[in-house]
Amino acid sequence: MRVAAIDIGTNTLRLLIADVSGDPTRTLVPIARRTIVARLGRGVDSTKLIDPDVLGRGVAVLAGFADIIRRMDVGVVRAVATSAMRDAGNSDLFLEQSTRVLGVTPDIIDSDEEAALSFRGATDGLGSNGPVLVIDPGGGSTEFVLGTTEPEYTVSIDIGSVRITERHLQERPVPPQVLAIARSAVDELMARVSLPMKPSVVIGVGGTFSTMAALHLDLPRFDTEKVHRSTLTDNAIEGLVEFLALKSVEETQQIQSMETGRADVILGGSIVVERALKVADATEVIVSETGILHGLALTLAESQAS
Repeated sequence: MRVAAIDIGTNTLRLLIADVSGDPTRTLVPIARRTIVARLGRGVDSTKLIDPDVLGRGVAVLAGFADIIRRMDVGVVRAVATSAMRDAGNSDLFLEQSTRVLGVTPDIIDSDEEAALSFRGATDGLGSNGPVLVIDPGGGSTEFVLGTTEPEYTVSIDIGSVRITERHLQERPVPPQVLAIARSAVDELMARVSLPMKPSVVIGVGGTFSTMAALHLDLPRFDTEKVHRSTLTDNAIEGLVEFLALKSVEETQQIQSMETGRADVILGGSIVVERALKVADATEVIVSETGILHGLALTLAESQAS
């Protein structure tokens, strides 16, 4: 079965088209991927509204996704929207316009479903026997989900790369005292995280982790195969935070593997990741390219088969 999964995030809009086998193993073969930084969540933290210009840009990106879907003989489509849409008072307008171009209405999912989809995607094919912690730092929120075969503990913290940047990191390079304030602000919010058991494996999903892995590997350009299942230590993450804090946004954008549109928020995202590992008492994290989109595609195929 060919499915299309769309993730409407605070910072990026992403599309995955994949063939999913009908056998119990649900093998997924990606056919096409697209990631566009649209920054739907710009200003939502303070205004609780999606800016009209940003809204139009997001709808235009979805129209482009719809064209790709039509050309690739997709059987079923599901789009989900997360933190920015949960917070925005004018999300109905975005949903109305998105439905017009996509032909399906995006679902604004709660943080529990977001965490469950990320867990399903990140753990697919992992083969771990012990508890797995999946950390998914988005633009507006960060999900922690812990379990073995299914989520057993989830918590969503209202901080992500865009939100922390807008609150604390407007000045670049970042003075040491401002960096300390940003770290403390994240620590205060993440005090809510209380893992009931120590994970044997920690997996990081999403664009912040992928970008950090590409920086750590010093890739000449972003390479999904090299990033997927690579490892970041806590020391490497702390080093990336310190490195990025010394750079302007323009200097950050000039880094070879930096995705266009992510340079201004990657420091904020890296701080969120750094603090998330500390609250999880973890010294390393496996970076996975199979997160919420992968989980969404798998569950979509299963729902059609049942």
